[in-house]
Amino acid sequence: MPELLLPLHGIGGRGDLPVPLWLAIYSAGAAVAVSFFALAAFWSRPRFEPAVGRPLGVLTRVVDHPATRGVLRAAGLVAFALLLGAAWFGDPEPSRNPAPTWLYVWIWVGIIPLSLLCGPIWRLANPFRTIARLARRTTYRRLPERVAYWPAVGGLAVFVWLELVYPDGSEPRTVALAVMVYAVANVAAGIVFGPSWFALGDSFEVYAETLAHLSPLGRENGRLVLRNPLAGLAKLPQRPGIVGLLCLLLGSTAFDGISRWSVWTRRTGELSRPQHLIVYTLGLMVAVAVVTGLFLLAARTTADVRPGALGNAGLPGAFVHSLVPIAIGYAVAHYFSFAMFQGQEGWLLATDPFGRGWDLLGTDGTRIDYAFLGTGFIAGVQIGAIVLGHVLGVVSAHDRAADLFRRRQLRRAQYPMLAAMVAFTAGGIALVTAS
Repeated sequence: MPELLLPLHGIGGRGDLPVPLWLAIYSAGAAVAVSFFALAAFWSRPRFEPAVGRPLGVLTRVVDHPATRGVLRAAGLVAFALLLGAAWFGDPEPSRNPAPTWLYVWIWVGIIPLSLLCGPIWRLANPFRTIARLARRTTYRRLPERVAYWPAVGGLAVFVWLELVYPDGSEPRTVALAVMVYAVANVAAGIVFGPSWFALGDSFEVYAETLAHLSPLGRENGRLVLRNPLAGLAKLPQRPGIVGLLCLLLGSTAFDGISRWSVWTRRTGELSRPQHLIVYTLGLMVAVAVVTGLFLLAARTTADVRPGALGNAGLPGAFVHSLVPIAIGYAVAHYFSFAMFQGQEGWLLATDPFGRGWDLLGTDGTRIDYAFLGTGFIAGVQIGAIVLGHVLGVVSAHDRAADLFRRRQLRRAQYPMLAAMVAFTAGGIALVTAS
């Protein structure tokens, strides 16, 4: 995260672990491997692909009511206006302005629990959709099918660069400019290409919708349903760019952990500003490339699929949905303590969002409570999130493999993907715990 926010959102050093680091890595890797072999022995046919959720008629009527839609759109517009107003007109010092915390914690990190708990709700409150709706048109240009998610991947790459590389990423005016440019670009594209743009090109909506596939709440035939989250995950669209999106999320989170290693900070601490930008940009690119390379190698070295079982997406696209729980696990591991502590600052600073000496919420003088979570608990959440994410990834990948491969080659076909997931598990734990 930008360094003027909470300096560390990990748990600190290896001494914070409730067990030795080597034991945590071996145990987590073993958990992933054991779950794979158990699945291979007892799960020989796909169970998620044809699954149908339980309709929630009353909830669908409530959510789809014009009054509910209006409230959500108004809430999105108000939140956007407050963020932009505080960033432009509030205190220029990041530690006294809530806008950076609102963007990097409440929105970027908050999307995860919001999407997992509430399903595809982000699109209903997306302020850019609401603004673009004001320019009513009868016809829109059509995005080429091969473009798909790539605009969202590009926007997300710029955001993580601002978050992890740019030294002034937490400056309120930088936040204001970035949000304004992003808003103008998406509203303009929404006017030209219509509402379909936001489902493909708006980075934050695409990110939220991707995570929402793992929610127990989803939509089928226009109705809200209660479903097995892994069945919803199996329906993740295999469009161009989705592999790049998830590998970017994993790789950027990995680089965030690497950039906090003492070895890295010692070697980069004396760099000039141009050198910092170059080294950190290259580091981010390499981390994303390594994650992408491992996943593509694992997907493409599996056995031959059954004739006619594979669509146009190829094997990487067929297994990309298994990266969603892994990406969530990584994000929770890296951002949990950061969100719990720095997230409080967003509320405390909201009492005076424009730096006028107000105390709207009566929290003036209150400080962040760093004592309500112990390091052992944080370590447990971090390791548990990574292990659970990978186990769910193994289950999702195995269910898809049961549909793609002949039964006699089902176990052998998944060895490359298993090796990649064990490597991701061990690497993820090392990244969040190493000092």
